[in-house]
Amino acid sequence: MTTLFFTEIIPILQLSIGPVILISGVGLLLLTLTNRFGRLLDRARLLSRDHPPTPAQAAGVRAQIAILQRRSAILRLSITLGAVTVLLVPVLILVLFVSALLKLEAGWLIVAIFCLSQLSLIGSMIAFIRDMNLALEAVRLEIGQ
Repeated sequence: MTTLFFTEIIPILQLSIGPVILISGVGLLLLTLTNRFGRLLDRARLLSRDHPPTPAQAAGVRAQIAILQRRSAILRLSITLGAVTVLLVPVLILVLFVSALLKLEAGWLIVAIFCLSQLSLIGSMIAFIRDMNLALEAVRLEIGQ
């Protein structure tokens, strides 16, 4: 095994800066998603405690709770995919360093890990958009009552 000189490590560190920034950005996204998830759970608990006086109002509350259940599953998926993105980035950085240290050609592996992290992020955003649409549907339902 050959040793790496300081001048050889600098470009590797420069390459790893981009993925580190990705961790920061996705971390803020996860904060937003978990806050939405917490508010959603609080709203579901509040609605389940309410006892509407009429059957029509009870049906409306049940419909809202059903939407909240769908939203919670979608947000859980979005949070999970965001977390997978954050988990893949350190793996990417680790592969970058190990391949440089051992002088291995790991280009395809690096590209594959990066693409998986981006696909996971895209999936998270699609689920987030779906959640926002369901939230609007719930508001329309509540306003219509």
